[in-house]
Amino acid sequence: MKIYQSIKEDKRKKIAILIDPDKHSEPSIGRVINQAENNRADFFFVGGSLLISDIEKTITLIKKKTKIPVIIFPGSAIQVCEHADGILFLSLISGRNPDFLIGQHVLTAQRIKNSNLEVIPTGYILIENGKTTSVEYISNTSPIPFDKPEIAVATAIAGELLGLKVIYLEAGSGASQTVGLHLISEVKKNISIPVMVGGGIKTAEDALNIFDAGADLIVIGSAIEANPDSIAELCRARNLT
Repeated sequence: MKIYQSIKEDKRKKIAILIDPDKHSEPSIGRVINQAENNRADFFFVGGSLLISDIEKTITLIKKKTKIPVIIFPGSAIQVCEHADGILFLSLISGRNPDFLIGQHVLTAQRIKNSNLEVIPTGYILIENGKTTSVEYISNTSPIPFDKPEIAVATAIAGELLGLKVIYLEAGSGASQTVGLHLISEVKKNISIPVMVGGGIKTAEDALNIFDAGADLIVIGSAIEANPDSIAELCRARNLT
């Protein structure tokens, strides 16, 4: 089953483990892979807002050690690697910076088209979380206020009408709080495409609440950087939904 098809048609809730190559060593990636395998995580996302390390090296390492699909979560045009299984073709629709709406995409379009990557057009919506995040700073865009779900809903609807296949609600790496449950619920009720949620998810309770609010997939990054063993707890929460 193709990656997008599995997200859209398989109604089981899913977990993606986000690996930022700048924040992991080879041994720590190995520990994360072991935990992901043992607890049946669904996907690996690889990328970051500002990437200094070699993304190709990280993806190649993951592919050697696991059959779990590897999807690029790119912060810029340089974060493309043909060795992955797929790529989230992210358009930052919550912002008004044309470089992250279409500019970076133009730079990579031919290369991605000529690759074997499964391309998943994704509307990336940044939600305020109480502090400035790397995404906000690097992209030079403002997040949608956390207490304005109507703006997030209208943005998500616009993304679906434009033909995007997934909406990604993001509080930002290392967020002090998750995307609001009411906001997630309102977005989910108003669109027919899958909803991913990331940022600030640290505990099984966080994960369970976000799944219950309507998320089809959650993305875990900072929590597993500090403690790879938390993958087990978070995957157990998925199994309770």
